[in-house]
Amino acid sequence: MDDAVEQRLIELETRLAFQDETVRQLNDALTDQHMRVAELERICRHLIERVARLGETAHKASETDEIPPHY
Repeated sequence: MDDAVEQRLIELETRLAFQDETVRQLNDALTDQHMRVAELERICRHLIERVARLGETAHKASETDEIPPHY
């Protein structure tokens, strides 16, 4: 094989190896981000439910509050 062709082949194989590693790293980062987003969505749903319950409790409490006798 010609030296120039062999050198070009080595260069392409090297670039491919770096690209494979980059794709693996990006896949790992994407997987991590997906897990974090799923956890944040779970937390948000929990907080929304909690705020809704607090709102219901506050609304019920305001209905039962009486005007103080000094009014």
